[in-house]
Amino acid sequence: MTDLAGQGRDAGRLDWVDTAKGLCIILVVMMHSTLGTQEAMGGEGFLGAVVTFAKPFRIPDFFLLSGLFLGRVIDRDWRLFADRRVVHFAYFYLLWLVIQSVAKYSEVAQNGGPAAFLAHLAEGLIEPYSTLWFIYMLAVFSVVTKLLRRLPPAALLAGAALLQIVPISTDSYLIEEFCARYVYFVGGYLFAGPIFRLAATVGRRPGAALAGLAVWAVVNGWLAMSPSGLPGYPTLASLPVVGLLIGSAGALAIVASASLLVRAGGPLTEALRACGARSIVIYLGFFLPMAATRIILVKTGLITDIGVACLVVTLVALLVPLAFERVIRGTWLDFLFRRPRWLHIADAPKARRAALETA
Repeated sequence: MTDLAGQGRDAGRLDWVDTAKGLCIILVVMMHSTLGTQEAMGGEGFLGAVVTFAKPFRIPDFFLLSGLFLGRVIDRDWRLFADRRVVHFAYFYLLWLVIQSVAKYSEVAQNGGPAAFLAHLAEGLIEPYSTLWFIYMLAVFSVVTKLLRRLPPAALLAGAALLQIVPISTDSYLIEEFCARYVYFVGGYLFAGPIFRLAATVGRRPGAALAGLAVWAVVNGWLAMSPSGLPGYPTLASLPVVGLLIGSAGALAIVASASLLVRAGGPLTEALRACGARSIVIYLGFFLPMAATRIILVKTGLITDIGVACLVVTLVALLVPLAFERVIRGTWLDFLFRRPRWLHIADAPKARRAALETA
């Protein structure tokens, strides 16, 4: 069993971090698969309740985990920093922007032909496209945090929290998501030390951790599923301040849950860890198999139970990218999930590379 505060199976990786990422990426894929399938089939399945429960913390935790390791490179020169935190994400965003857009050519071109398609790609440079927005935002968050790193930590955190709390409505998806999510990324960066200590403490006190998680689950579920009665705020969990608090609590709950799972071990933990270690593979590749499976199920009527259909679409969307990446590993198609060496603008000792590339 790997120590919770120590290294995971690969140099520079932590088992509990990968397990937490595994939980998050599964919840993200489940959300897209479930909402799309439910809409296509005109009803709601049992996974809908899971998606609703996870909504307050699903994305906050992913950004918090992404900010944890920023401190390792934020004070490096801009060349190394840009290689790890800008070029790395920009490469995958631009590559898969083209792939996803080609797959949806008729939709994005809207009968405007190649000119409209190129205009769509140009717009994708300014406004994050479709499911790829998360990768886009990671690069933006990283650059902004490096530029603001000389600010007092309390001021940086307070400013980010204020952006999340104050309702901001614009025509820019980039600006809205920046305001809504930046605080969690900054929180992961500023509180990396306490978060790592929390993970280690949970492993030593599983009973208290389970009790705390039970209380959190009840509160989170109640807030996530209770209507607020206020326009623009569908649930209590979406209310200003409440959303920030419950999102932060949920992110820490995922950290604690991942630590407990690693302590317990077993095939489930190993599966989650494997998904987390390859979360970028799943995130980049789940869209196409998800859409294809949903269309097949809806058109053929092979599965009539909406909940089961959502589950099947989710599993296919998770497993196909992992299987495809394994098949093409080491081939010329490796560029789909691994940035080519010639696109690195800086290098680092091999022993540190896995720790620096935290996607």
